[in-house]
Amino acid sequence: MARSTGPILAVGAITLGNQVVMHGQPMDWRIPIGTGIAAVALALLESAWADGAAGIAWLALATVLFARTNPAVPSPVETLNSWWQGK
Repeated sequence: MARSTGPILAVGAITLGNQVVMHGQPMDWRIPIGTGIAAVALALLESAWADGAAGIAWLALATVLFARTNPAVPSPVETLNSWWQGK
C-alpha cells in the first residue's frame, strides 16, 4: 500500500462519517467515489514523486478536519468541539 493511501482513505471516512453519521445528511456517493479516485491517482503519482504525493495526502487530511466540505454541516473539529463542550 502506498504512503498516501492511508491518509486519503481517512479523508473519505472522516468526511462521510461527519456528514452522514454525525449530522444525519443523506448519503453522498461522490465522497467514496472521489476518495477511491484520489487514492488511485496519488498511488500512481507516488511512483514518480513519493514525498510530494504523501504530502498532498496529509495536507488533504489536515484540511478536511478544519474546513467545511458542506456549508450546512460543521467541520469535524467543530463537531468534536461541540460534543466536548456538551452543546
